[in-house]
Amino acid sequence: MENETLPDDLLAILACPVCKGDLDYKKKQNQLFCAKCNVNYPIQDGIPILLPVSTDK
Repeated sequence: MENETLPDDLLAILACPVCKGDLDYKKKQNQLFCAKCNVNYPIQDGIPILLPVSTDK
């Protein structure tokens, strides 16, 4: 299911889990991108994986 488009109504309600900013859909990379945080979130099997990047090691 790579490179499927996200429905506009879904994209409209999604937000960055860190800053709550808007996410941009990068179709070629099949990712969502937060410009404020400069973070990419993958989409796997049509499901956006919006887990914040952890700094804990």
